[in-house]
Amino acid sequence: MTLLALETSCDETAAAVVADGRAALSSVVASQVEAHKLYGGVVPEIASRMHVEAISGVTERALLEGGLALRQAGLTLEDIDAVAVTHAPGLVGALLVGVNFAKGLAYAAGKPLVAVHHLRAHIAANYLTHPDLAPPFLALVVSGGHTHIVEVADYTSFRVLGRTRDDAAGEALDKTARMLGLPYPGGMHLDSLGQGGDPKAFQFPRPKVSGSPYDFSFSGLKTAALTQLNQLSIVNCQLSIDFAASFQHAVADYLCANTLRAARDTGHTKVVLAGGVCANSVLRAEMSRRCGEQGLALYLPALCYCGDNAAMVAAQGYYEYLAGNMSGLDLNALPGLGIDQ
Repeated sequence: MTLLALETSCDETAAAVVADGRAALSSVVASQVEAHKLYGGVVPEIASRMHVEAISGVTERALLEGGLALRQAGLTLEDIDAVAVTHAPGLVGALLVGVNFAKGLAYAAGKPLVAVHHLRAHIAANYLTHPDLAPPFLALVVSGGHTHIVEVADYTSFRVLGRTRDDAAGEALDKTARMLGLPYPGGMHLDSLGQGGDPKAFQFPRPKVSGSPYDFSFSGLKTAALTQLNQLSIVNCQLSIDFAASFQHAVADYLCANTLRAARDTGHTKVVLAGGVCANSVLRAEMSRRCGEQGLALYLPALCYCGDNAAMVAAQGYYEYLAGNMSGLDLNALPGLGIDQ
């Protein structure tokens, strides 16, 4: 079974063709990073307009690179069994571009329409990298806007065990990078800067959430970073490297501790990382080390599937289709929908 999928939840316009939820035949991503770099972050109105400009082209490329054909009259979708699209969560204007394009495409081609939750798709990115992976397992979903510990009972059954109470881990990394004067997007530059730094040079808190042992709070880490930087009279090159290393170590340690506590308490022996922040080298190394020490199997998505892409949407869309979760032409964007809804 072959799905064409579209992703426009934030600042990446993406299309992909995936077979049986596991084999990516094509994956095309049009990035908006350069456009938003001027503003130091994503501008929703600009993102929406750029999605409108790019979505037809990336879809055409995905079909061509997937080995399908292009006729003079337009795209040929005869070999596509369904059209999947991210409908939640994300920037509402951006989501609507993808949803409406997918609805038109599915209607014109006479194909079923499958709505996919963005965070479910991030977890499904691991199916593309690890064809042997199957639920149940425990997933840490960590990105610029979300930080969740999720119990995945089945391909379409999710239960949130822990979540951030304020800022997401990715936001904390990006804001700290900005404090150090690093360019947008900050997280990847912070990762590069911290290579070879001393992870114990600076100390940061690991906040506890009363009554919720798996929940996170990252606002205090951001405040601690700002406070310590303000106390330094001069931030030289080595101090910046050590600061970047120490802050990333604190974030990774915090994420790993809560996730592995949840794995121990629930009895799961498989741990999955998902989301843009799981591309961070410190988090990948720390989680690998700890899972190895505790005898847990760790699954990491390939770096090309950590950020937003449509292949992961098609992977999850395949299992939503098998579960009978089809949508009609009244499908709408739901920017605040939870992963377990």
